[in-house]
Amino acid sequence: MSRIRAVIFDMDGLLIDSEPLWQDAEIACFRPLGVPITRELCRESAGRRIDEVIEGWHARFAWESPSCATMVERVVSEVTRLILERGQSLPGVHELMDRLDAHGLELAIASSSPPALIDAVVERLGLDSKLRLCHSGVLEARSKPDPAVFLSTAAMLGLRPEQCLVFEDAPAGVLAAHRAGMRVFAVPSVFEPDEPGFELAERVLSRLDEFQLDWL
Repeated sequence: MSRIRAVIFDMDGLLIDSEPLWQDAEIACFRPLGVPITRELCRESAGRRIDEVIEGWHARFAWESPSCATMVERVVSEVTRLILERGQSLPGVHELMDRLDAHGLELAIASSSPPALIDAVVERLGLDSKLRLCHSGVLEARSKPDPAVFLSTAAMLGLRPEQCLVFEDAPAGVLAAHRAGMRVFAVPSVFEPDEPGFELAERVLSRLDEFQLDWL
């Protein structure tokens, strides 16, 4: 019998097609400052905490004002607006969650996004009734690929790491789950399937509902 009792999902680029919206928000917020943020720069930051991303950009482009904290607030506010306006789930999200729920598994989100943004995605996609809890990596001292967000989520569920299975779309998240001692499946949307780091996943899927319950 499988030891898996919970499934933990990353969010951006896995449950919701939010990476283009993040890019739109970041470019729009930095354009008035004359900071040359490109889609390629945004892609390189996919899966990382927005505060760390903006601090890295400040070290590179050194704008005088506003502060990094203010820019984080502006970007998060804009991407939240875009998600509530036009965010769309990625293929297989509801189908897989329904199958896992019917199988008696607890479902959770562990995302690098701020809590308010997680709430917006859950609202937009209608996931509230399917989820036991959501946890934000912003509340952790260290971000992915550190395993902290996954270990905390397991503890909040009252489970050991080996009782949790993770779905991730980014190499840093796959590494974080692996370091947490959890089984992990990769479902890339922004990254290429052969991206370094995905070899740590049990399987690399093209969409969530390819997952089979007998893999548990």
